[in-house]
Amino acid sequence: MRLLVVCLGNICRSPVAEGVLRARIEASSLRGLIELDSAGTGDWHVGEPPDRRSIANAAQHGVDIAGLRARQLAAADYRECDWLLCADRANLRDVRARAPKDATAQSALLLDWCGTVADGEIPDPYTGGPAQFEHVFQLLDRAADGAIARLRRELQLR
Repeated sequence: MRLLVVCLGNICRSPVAEGVLRARIEASSLRGLIELDSAGTGDWHVGEPPDRRSIANAAQHGVDIAGLRARQLAAADYRECDWLLCADRANLRDVRARAPKDATAQSALLLDWCGTVADGEIPDPYTGGPAQFEHVFQLLDRAADGAIARLRRELQLR
């Protein structure tokens, strides 16, 4: 199964989500069964590392995202991924509006898909401080538990 986490610029929310989910998947029975990536709907940060505050906050929790580089959502993602998991409703609207006619990927809000918060959004911490980055990490940490449970059910694993 291939999952793509999507936010606006791919430097705050989606790389942290990718890092947290990857760490959980690698430590579970799902290791080797899930492909994971992240992207942004915008192209402002393509090729850049995650925001330094995201890197620092994730590192405080033992998650290394420093090697990730921002990229923009591509038409191929709609065919190559199973799920496009969006940080907020604006991202979800953009993802759905850009879908090519031959798209096969499904799209959803990440927190809703994980079963954490129905119709829930991950707030963009970019203009905030350390407390906002920590809040995003905590949301994604809880969401990772739900993602693992869902993926195990879907792949019929324990």
